[in-house]
Amino acid sequence: MNYLKFTQYAYLIAAVLFAIDGFREYNAGNKEGAYLRFGFTAIGVFMFFFRRKFARKFEDHNKKP
Repeated sequence: MNYLKFTQYAYLIAAVLFAIDGFREYNAGNKEGAYLRFGFTAIGVFMFFFRRKFARKFEDHNKKP
């Protein structure tokens, strides 16, 4: 289950990409599309912290005898 350590960062990278795209859309005048991308950014950040907490719980569970 070593891949769980890396998948959490995929959500963070996706959040950064959606934030950049959201700022581009906002500056172009498409505010509805920008708000949608900012929503995806928030979801990506939430999923990063959720997966990180889950991975730590999983590791702690495996360490117990």
